[in-house]
Amino acid sequence: MDLSLPPKVTDRAFARLAEINDGADTPQGLRVAVEGGGCSGFQYEIKLDVVVDDDLVLEKNGQKVLVDQVSLPFLANAVIDFSDELIGARFVIENPNASSSCGCGTSFSM
Repeated sequence: MDLSLPPKVTDRAFARLAEINDGADTPQGLRVAVEGGGCSGFQYEIKLDVVVDDDLVLEKNGQKVLVDQVSLPFLANAVIDFSDELIGARFVIENPNASSSCGCGTSFSM
């Protein structure tokens, strides 16, 4: 597995981000970060944020998904998607590097 490949962002995720930013005075990027913690050792933090110097910026149609350099190795080859299901609508991460994850979908181990 090539750990140097950046994460991919689905069209559905970019479209949802465009909906969130629609009408905003200052559109923001979607920051996807990995932090220590959670029930499995690592957890995802997904929030609106602005670009900082070392970010990897994945861009489509003016929408930006941001990944910091510390989180990048944990997200190699991952897919950032948006899921709209009966249990709720949320951004989801399909991460091939995670050896296990918890039921909430926001925590994982490697």
